[in-house]
Amino acid sequence: MNRLTEEERQALVDLAGEARRRAHAPYSKYQVGAALRTRSGRIFTGCNVENAAYPLGMCAERVAVGKAVSEGETEFDVIAVVTANGGSPCGGCRQALAEFGLDTLVLVADGDGRLVTEFTVGDLLPLAFTPSHLGK
Repeated sequence: MNRLTEEERQALVDLAGEARRRAHAPYSKYQVGAALRTRSGRIFTGCNVENAAYPLGMCAERVAVGKAVSEGETEFDVIAVVTANGGSPCGGCRQALAEFGLDTLVLVADGDGRLVTEFTVGDLLPLAFTPSHLGK
């Protein structure tokens, strides 16, 4: 598992909490924020963005991943996710994160910024379907 100091953990949780406050969640009222740190040390935040056409909504984790990838970053170290109740990433976000490595650390915190749990993407998505499963 990735080694992070308590200060690094809390800084990422705080950034995810800040992103959560910008969430557009008028339908579910379930605001989510994420802070993704790449192996190069850059940090990308994301919040969930809901849409009246429900399937078009975007999860905070995938927003952060999209921002990182659009800036040329594809190697991830850790992602912090903050929800009111410390809920873990949905299945779609787990799959999106698996695309970039099963060893990415996932920190889950509640709305008060308290770390609830941590695990790797591989822990969250056992037997993940990854790019290695596709033929060349």
